[in-house]
Amino acid sequence: MTVDAELPAGVPGIDVPRLAGWLAQALPGSGRITAVDLISGGRSNLTYRIALDGAGNGGPGTGRQVVLRRPPLGHVLPTAHDMAREYRVLSALGPRTDVPVPATLAFCDDESVIGAPFYLMDHVAGRVLREAEDADGLTPEQAAGLSERLVEALAAIHTVDVDAVGLGDFGRPDGYMARQLRRWGKQWDASQEAVRAAGAVHDVPEYDRLAARLAERLPDRGRAALVHGDFRLDNALVRLEPAPRIAAVVDWEMSTLGDPLSDLGLTLVYWAQADDPDSERLPVGASVTTAPGFVTRREFTERYAALTGFDLADIDFYVAFACFKLAVILEGIHARFLQNATVGEGFDQIGDAVPILVSRAHRILDSGSPW
Repeated sequence: MTVDAELPAGVPGIDVPRLAGWLAQALPGSGRITAVDLISGGRSNLTYRIALDGAGNGGPGTGRQVVLRRPPLGHVLPTAHDMAREYRVLSALGPRTDVPVPATLAFCDDESVIGAPFYLMDHVAGRVLREAEDADGLTPEQAAGLSERLVEALAAIHTVDVDAVGLGDFGRPDGYMARQLRRWGKQWDASQEAVRAAGAVHDVPEYDRLAARLAERLPDRGRAALVHGDFRLDNALVRLEPAPRIAAVVDWEMSTLGDPLSDLGLTLVYWAQADDPDSERLPVGASVTTAPGFVTRREFTERYAALTGFDLADIDFYVAFACFKLAVILEGIHARFLQNATVGEGFDQIGDAVPILVSRAHRILDSGSPW
């Protein structure tokens, strides 16, 4: 495989000539790389669209697009950004379940190619709905349909027969929430060290008290299921015609076996409503859900309960825990931003969201209600 001479010499996170050589072996006949574009919106693992001319066998070529996923640049939290796990779960779900995911193509653990492990998957056509302006032209009926399809996708993930699809050993569901609390606590400490190493200070006084409160409320034993780890509307590619549907759920980097209500809690934290105060708006998640027709967080939860039959009596804990988890994730992204190790836009406001999430978690635990 060759590289188009018109391509820029530097693509952040990608060594294009080395990638071209690897692709010649991994995808024979795919031809030349004609473009490499960073797909906007990724604040963790980096996602690129790669255009190929399909002329690797000497013919005229029909062209195709594939997608490459690799870990972020700079400060990387321990145990996060495992490309092999993400590749494995997509490969298991695609041919054997109703969960909509892209088809996987190839995995590379040789860091000499682009500087990190990565994998390729098919490009899936679809829209990412994130900002409020993305609702332009979206009818209330379409918004309602997307809400329904999204909750169906979440329920489908949580009811996968993991043994049947070869994911029975994909995680350790027993003690999952306790391990999650420890894991994210350690990653908070690592990110704080990275912030200090960058010569900055980011104090969040109520963080330690929140961690202690969550430890007191940990469930004895949660339900075991496949969990996505970062499920939200803007981690899905959607199509509106002829009817609203989820073309693919993406960004599986934190998937494992665990408590499915942790997924639901995080989805609810991301889900913005029109009546949310401005001070509660986050620079992540999909503000498009404030548009007419999208269901409320309560309605989303009720529909999920109807589809799964799960007991949601402790949903306030899971939403508060999700605030805690997201605060830690954003602190890690904030640390990379301070180190000038982020690629893309919109990182300057990430750190401001951390104390908002911690405060929201305390309020939920105080009231006993996630609404």
